[in-house]
Amino acid sequence: MAGPRGRTDEYAYSSQQNPWRHAPIARTTLEAPLSAGSGIQTPHRTSAAELIAPQPGTPAFVAAVEDALTRFFATRRELVEQLGPVFVEAADALELFVLRGGKRTRPAFAWTGWLGAGGDADGPDADAVLTACSALELVQACALIHDDIIDSSRTRRRFPTVHVDFEQRHRDRGWTGDSAHFGASVAILVGDLALAWADDMVHASGLDPAAIARFAPVWAGMRTEVLGGQLLDIHGEAGADESVEAALRINRYKTAAYTVERPLHLGAAIADADQGLVDAYRLFGTDIGIAFQLRDDLLGVFGDPAVTGKPSGDDLREGKRTVLLAEALARADEADPAAAKLLRTSIGTDLDADEVAKLRAVITELGAVDEVERRITELTEAGLAAIETSTATPASKERLRAMALAATKRAA
Repeated sequence: MAGPRGRTDEYAYSSQQNPWRHAPIARTTLEAPLSAGSGIQTPHRTSAAELIAPQPGTPAFVAAVEDALTRFFATRRELVEQLGPVFVEAADALELFVLRGGKRTRPAFAWTGWLGAGGDADGPDADAVLTACSALELVQACALIHDDIIDSSRTRRRFPTVHVDFEQRHRDRGWTGDSAHFGASVAILVGDLALAWADDMVHASGLDPAAIARFAPVWAGMRTEVLGGQLLDIHGEAGADESVEAALRINRYKTAAYTVERPLHLGAAIADADQGLVDAYRLFGTDIGIAFQLRDDLLGVFGDPAVTGKPSGDDLREGKRTVLLAEALARADEADPAAAKLLRTSIGTDLDADEVAKLRAVITELGAVDEVERRITELTEAGLAAIETSTATPASKERLRAMALAATKRAA
């Protein structure tokens, strides 16, 4: 298997190799031990100015984030191997999951937030800032791995989800016990490991103590919000809260807070930005983050599996209480009781392709798709207005505008 993003350089390894032994660290010298006290030393990174010259959203920026992640995983190798082959296998699975793909949206917003508040990509702090921003991908990994368990998703980016992967390993090895339970149990711990290592990566990044002190409360708030948003999502499905307001609240905390708002806030905190810019970033982040999730809601019902990497109509089968569904139900209750009954009796069941197609048609005919598109446009315009009147640097304003449009008009 090729390395991250198909690279075949010094980080590449085959699927038959153990990356904890076969991932040499190039261009390194050893620095001080991690502040977390593991005794594992952190490799010196190539200049961020060299790596980050391309803009966020470009393949070169993605490669830079993945370089930082690859180097961090290398620092875990010694400790992981001490725990034996079982833990090596779990850590291997986490590394493969994190480096398998992704747009690296969260590090891009955090990095841009830092630049917009006066950060210097050519300055001495750039290496540390890049590493701290890249740690957001480990928070994302935790959220995705756990979300796949909660949603009973079988694939992610066209690969088996982590719990399905370990379920199959258990089955293939003829072990005792329930394979599905084993897979879910291991995946929960792999997700927990990702969240723990996200903290380690931040503390090992090289940020100075003052920056860490500003960063820490924002980071803590973000972690709590995303977990709270996930719980609201589970509760909403079980309690059958069908309101648009409930769905928007889930979007606010499950997605917007840790996708755009808090990453920008983290970048601003590192740069010691003034409160006015922080407020503008958070307003922009909330609006664009919710619009991002609304686009995701549409893709969860109408997306092309070849592009999204997930089965078409999965949100309907899982019974997700999205804004799209809430709008459809509200409109059906007013004008089409038969459609309302069809939606309520179908959502959350094992739908075949024809049934998914029928529900898509009903949702579209009710006007719910048009309403969600209207909300996306309205939120995007409001977010762009907030950043335009802020004190962010002109280059960062332009970059954030492009990132906002990419996030809200995407096909995957």
